[in-house]
Order: sequence, then C-alpha cells, then structure tokens
Amino acid sequence: MEHYIVYWPQDVVDDIVKAGDEGPIKVVYGSVHSRMPSISSIKEGDVVYPVTLMKKKFYVMARLPVEHKEIAFDYTMRELGQQYSALIPDGIAVENRSRSIYWASKAQGYKSLEEIPAGVRLIPLEEQKNKPHQKHQEPFNCCSKYAVWGTGGSSICPRLIPDELIPTMLFGPKGKERPLTMRNGLILSSSLTSTRRMTEETAKIFEGLF
Repeated sequence: MEHYIVYWPQDVVDDIVKAGDEGPIKVVYGSVHSRMPSISSIKEGDVVYPVTLMKKKFYVMARLPVEHKEIAFDYTMRELGQQYSALIPDGIAVENRSRSIYWASKAQGYKSLEEIPAGVRLIPLEEQKNKPHQKHQEPFNCCSKYAVWGTGGSSICPRLIPDELIPTMLFGPKGKERPLTMRNGLILSSSLTSTRRMTEETAKIFEGLF
C-alpha cells in the first residue's frame, strides 16, 4: 500500500464549498493535464489525499482509500449518468445535447448518424440521465482519464499541515524522495502539479489528521 497526494486548485475547492459538498469523498480523477495530474501510478489498495493551498497555507482536504480504479468515462456514465468531459474510449460515440454532433474518442466528431463507423457503440441522449451526486464527483478538468474510488472516504474539509512539518515531508519515487519545492518558506503551487507518492514517515503525518 502506498500513499499519494493529488492537487485540488483553489477554485475547485471553492466550488465544492459553495455547493455544500462535505463528503464523504467518493472519487478522485486524473487527466492528461497538469491542472488535474495523471493518477496512473495509483493502484487499488493505495490511499490518496487531495491537497490544496489556501492563503499560502497547506491543507489536506480528504482521505480516500482506493478500492477500485477504472476509466473515468465508465465511472461518470454509471455514477453520474453523463460524460462530464471524461475522455471517450475507443469504440464509443456520445450524442451531444444539441443533437448536432456525436463525439467519439480522440475528439473525433460526427455530424450525423450515418458518419459513425460500423462497430462504434452510440450512447444516445435517452441514456444520458443525470443522477444525484456530489459536486466533487464531477471532473473539474477536461480529458479525465482515470477514476479511483471507494466507499470508505473521509469528510471533505480543510485540515492544516503545520508550517514546521512541511520541510520534513518527503515525496517521490522510492529512493528519490524529496521535500516539496519552497520559496521564502512557502510551498510553490508548481510543486503540486503532479501526483506524488509519500514516504511512510510522511504518511504518518497525514494519517494523524484523520
């Protein structure tokens, strides 16, 4: 079992708070963009902690033990009822709500049913029924690729990491762990734009918040 951090930008946290979403956390997504870093390294049985920076302070927002990992599209369609900008897998086309285009993998668009190649499964509007869900279950970035989820997630709220502990925390591949990049005693947000594994000692700091 490994422990990882993933970054939630401030505007994402603001949206979750505004929606009154206090959890429990159910899912974390990864995309192909730095705003929502890849989570390809996270496996079933690992633990993931969304983190954020607020007023230059470092907060842990939630704790999610990973029970399942799957394609984000499969999760959003099953749990939310709609795509929510998750990457469309090969062999599938999704009818757009304007009914003027059918989106498929690799951002391929078809203007009519006749253009859709044989063998491609169409998901019509009739199958895209929005289901009740929490705000954090909506991917906050386009091109979400994977979703890790579980039923034992914590509540969602800011949990402060004391400033004096931050330099002691180490992240990265085994044998190459390093502290987060800092300047003038403050964490640089750029150091959080990738999913990071933490050492066992650092994991104890995070676990102590829950």
